[in-house]
Amino acid sequence: MSINETLAQGSNFMVYGSITAFTGAMAAFSISLAKGRRLESLEASASRNTAASHQLRMGSTVTLDKPAVSTSLSDEGDRGEGRRAGNIGMSLTWLGMILLGAGMVLRGLSAHRLPWGNMYEFSLAAGFAVSLAYCFLSLTRDLRWLGLFITIPVLLDLGLAITVLYTESAPLVPALNSYWLAIHVTAAIVCMGAFTVGAAMSALYLVAQHVEDRVAAGLEPGKLGGLASRVPSADRLDLMAYRIHAFMFPIWTFAVIAGAIWAEAAWGRYWGWDPKETWAFITWVIYAAYLHARATVGWRGRKAAFVALAGYGAIMFNYFIVNMYVNGLHSYSGLN
Repeated sequence: MSINETLAQGSNFMVYGSITAFTGAMAAFSISLAKGRRLESLEASASRNTAASHQLRMGSTVTLDKPAVSTSLSDEGDRGEGRRAGNIGMSLTWLGMILLGAGMVLRGLSAHRLPWGNMYEFSLAAGFAVSLAYCFLSLTRDLRWLGLFITIPVLLDLGLAITVLYTESAPLVPALNSYWLAIHVTAAIVCMGAFTVGAAMSALYLVAQHVEDRVAAGLEPGKLGGLASRVPSADRLDLMAYRIHAFMFPIWTFAVIAGAIWAEAAWGRYWGWDPKETWAFITWVIYAAYLHARATVGWRGRKAAFVALAGYGAIMFNYFIVNMYVNGLHSYSGLN
């Protein structure tokens, strides 16, 4: 089928519109983070975390689901410029996500296929998945404090897509012309979006824990104190990151298995240690180690956060380095 150039151009306009919206959201979230404040002081948070750590060493049960003091920016604790800017940031993030989704739909309609047949389109889908995961989670909790750390990677992803990875709308290469594209790649995109949110929470946990440890030791919060005072407590961030990773790991497992089944249908073998297959498996192993360590040896805190970030680093390596610079059966970036 011929390519509908009008729809393809419309897709490009929608993508540029989403970039504009995400840029505005990033600026608004920056103001919100600078002007907002957390109800719980660093001293109270450090004291509570110290008590929780002591209970863990003594074998007691510690419940993190319902902290005694709210750790999110609320209407009562953040009524001024920070709250308004945060609301603007959330609205612009929703707008950016919708425009990006519309751009993907138009791109698919222009080529009469699913809109993730090359690296450019996969990058659009990844940015959409990240923003969708963030917006979805924000429906049940206040996540304005996280917005800056979501819009920045989305903008970097989209910027790379339109400057380096862009390819004209075209039919699928023969190897991708399969219903497994909708199954395997969709699962991978969903996981990438959620794992990005989880990685942002793990990184913020390390910041919050560092500052709370300094305060507990009687030291000044340091340069990171301002940031730590505007995000939830370290134990809350650790718990939220764990829940995201635990929920998404089975879906990542399914994505790897679906890829193996597709490989057997396309190439006559389930596994051939192709570079992309190998790094997908490495990513699976890292996240499996993260969940296993937390469940069996009680790894929480810094060790768990570093393992989770290593898993996300493996995803990024597979996404950028392997796709763009390593030759293999999965070389569908559209750049070669």
